[in-house]
Amino acid sequence: MLSLGVLASGTGTNLASLIEAIEAGRIDARIAVVICNVPGAGALEKAKAAGIPTVCIPHREHASREAFDAAVQAELERHGVELVVLAGFMRILGSAFVRSWHGRLLNVHPSLLPAFPGFAAHKQALDAGARITGCTVHLVDEGTDTGPIVAQAAVPILPGDDEATLHQRIQRQEHQLLPAVVGLFAQGRVRLEGRKVHLDLDGLDPDAALQVPRA
Repeated sequence: MLSLGVLASGTGTNLASLIEAIEAGRIDARIAVVICNVPGAGALEKAKAAGIPTVCIPHREHASREAFDAAVQAELERHGVELVVLAGFMRILGSAFVRSWHGRLLNVHPSLLPAFPGFAAHKQALDAGARITGCTVHLVDEGTDTGPIVAQAAVPILPGDDEATLHQRIQRQEHQLLPAVVGLFAQGRVRLEGRKVHLDLDGLDPDAALQVPRA
């Protein structure tokens, strides 16, 4: 059973999707700890309600990014974490931390990378007049949303969309795609070679395996 560490900063909707998938038996994993950098964040409450250990590490209480990263690293190691999932974690992690979790650090981003990286991805897509956007689950490297792509789901931009409506539709896809990818990791079906991620989908329906709705 894969041991997960989830880092979150906000309401924890992606965390909730992971909890639901694990409880439903769709992922052979357990969430060993949820770490949050924002006291009182909804993610902490969701974890506590599910009986998951929580740790709050306010980043403002640390003198440097390195000191904060070290505190996070210590908690992940203490809880025996094997795969780290960034689920709405609004802090940039330092290079040393990222390197220490090479190939074992996942993030979900609300665009079809490499398009619209960084903050305000929904606004970037709308301002660019894009017709399609979506979400990406990728492995984290030392850049900003530049890591190897594991899986993506497309979301059309509809006439009249604003940031709020687009965010809601993308988030629904995130809640399917992220647990599906974690499930593949738990089955040992994800392999990283250089900058390319190979998914072993032998014996699986690719659409079903990645929770991608058929058109």
